[in-house]
Amino acid sequence: MLLYVFYILSAITLGTAFLTVISKNAIHSAIYLVVCFFSLAGHYLLFNAQFLAVVHIIVYAGAIMVLLLFTLMLMNLNNEDETSKPLYTKFAAVISAGLLCLVLIAALRKALPENIEYVNSGTDFQSIKVLGKVLLNEYAVPFEFASVLLLVSMIGAVLISKKEEKI
Repeated sequence: MLLYVFYILSAITLGTAFLTVISKNAIHSAIYLVVCFFSLAGHYLLFNAQFLAVVHIIVYAGAIMVLLLFTLMLMNLNNEDETSKPLYTKFAAVISAGLLCLVLIAALRKALPENIEYVNSGTDFQSIKVLGKVLLNEYAVPFEFASVLLLVSMIGAVLISKKEEKI
């Protein structure tokens, strides 16, 4: 039963991620991305990481998507303002994406999984207390860098969206 749920969630994740990339409307792309985030939270639930699933929904599907939609609305994107790319740039993008896929496939075929025996240490890494201690003791600097990065991106989005006054 869990295998079928995994396959269904994987199909939803891959489908909505693909639709996010190929969608021409930015709002539809954002909605597909929210569905993708929810299906990823379903994967976390399958891994028995309930706290991580809830935090994923709150942070990504909530805060980041609101920030993205706010930025899209501020930028006021119009199709008539958008310039069309020449055919050779589209062709070069397809060729480079194909080469990247070939390199990734070759690297994954050469990679061998490590056979490490699982040792139960008795520590519950799912508890919020342990996660809070690890985040705020060992990973305090990256945690703060992430908050500064979000602040700078929000300021950048507001500055990009500002209209310049014509003299």
